[in-house]
Amino acid sequence: MIQLDVTIMGQSYKLACKEGEEDVLREAVSYLDEKMTVIRDAGKIKGTDRIAVMAALGVTAELLSTKSPDGPLSGMSIVEVRQKIAAMHTVLDSALAPQENLF
Repeated sequence: MIQLDVTIMGQSYKLACKEGEEDVLREAVSYLDEKMTVIRDAGKIKGTDRIAVMAALGVTAELLSTKSPDGPLSGMSIVEVRQKIAAMHTVLDSALAPQENLF
C-alpha cells in the first residue's frame, strides 16, 4: 500500500491505495472534487458533509444507470437522469433545511 496526498474542495486528505492504482484513485478524486465543487458553487447547500452526500447520490445514480439494464434508472436519457437527481436534491434540501437552523 502507498499513500497519496489529495485535495477535495480545498481540504487535504491522505489516502491509501494499492501500488499501480494511483491514477485511478486520482481520477476518482478529481471527479468527486468536481461534483462537490459544482454543488457548493450552486449555493443551495451548506456544509461539506451535506455537499458530500449530494455528490454521493449523484455519482450513485450515475453508477446505477450504467451498471444494470434493470436498474432504477435504466432506459432513461441523461436528461431524465439529471431531472431525477435534481428532484432528489429538492427533497433533500427540504429535509435538511430544518437541521441547518440547529448549527
